[in-house]
Amino acid sequence: MFQPSQNDVRRFFCETFAKQRTGQPLSAIEVLAAAWMDEHPEYHADLADVDAALAAVFTVDEGRTNPFLHLSMHLTISEQVSIDQPRGIRQAVELLSARRNSLHEAQHEVMDCLGEMIWASQRSGLPPDGLAYLDAVRRRATR
Repeated sequence: MFQPSQNDVRRFFCETFAKQRTGQPLSAIEVLAAAWMDEHPEYHADLADVDAALAAVFTVDEGRTNPFLHLSMHLTISEQVSIDQPRGIRQAVELLSARRNSLHEAQHEVMDCLGEMIWASQRSGLPPDGLAYLDAVRRRATR
């Protein structure tokens, strides 16, 4: 399993951003990442400076979203949908997207569910509960 470090993730996004801006060819995952970066122009300054990105500390107290975590969650959800894992997530996200008339807004809601699942797993010491995660997304999609 691929387990990139925080710096690996930040370099990936910054390098992809630079490649996109200079018209260099992008890999498939970079194309997907670039599309999500385009949806978040508020992060472009963070993505434009790799040294600052590597040194940055994003705390809850700052009241600022960590752009690298946010973009990573977009990629995670996109990958989950593409392989339908957990089984049923594709349908749930598609329904939520249709209800919200926006894949982007739907993904932000799914992020809340994903974050809750990860938090619960860390707190309990148990593996992530994919079924509870899927149920949470489905509830949002049907209300």
